[in-house]
Amino acid sequence: MLAGLRVAARAAPRLRGARLLSSGSHSDFETVRAAVPDTPAGVKAMIQDQVDGNAVMLYMKGTPARPQCGFSQQVCRILHATGVEFASVNVLEDDALREGIKEFSEWPTIPQLYVGGEFVGGCDIVTESFQSGELDEAFKAAGAK
Repeated sequence: MLAGLRVAARAAPRLRGARLLSSGSHSDFETVRAAVPDTPAGVKAMIQDQVDGNAVMLYMKGTPARPQCGFSQQVCRILHATGVEFASVNVLEDDALREGIKEFSEWPTIPQLYVGGEFVGGCDIVTESFQSGELDEAFKAAGAK
């Protein structure tokens, strides 16, 4: 009975420029990016608000889940090892922010770590402070631990 039935097989149409896979993520889980002000004074004020509003604040290249330089990765590993909660900003997303943080701290390199509103330093200083126990003391003093 089925022998006489012809089945036509068609290839699915190929869509140019179409994305076949979705992220599967709801928009509630997307990264929230603050608009970076247009003026150096506005950038400085934004950085000051971030530093003041977070007990531990890290300016880095990339994100904690995907650091984009070894120094940023090292600082993230240290922060994760201590168990402290921290906020972070990816300076690679905006040139004004990347330059603004260097001017804000008067420190030429990234990453930069702030604890309790105070600039701790870059990768080498954070590593030394972690090894000596000073970093943990700073976290406790800032109420971050």
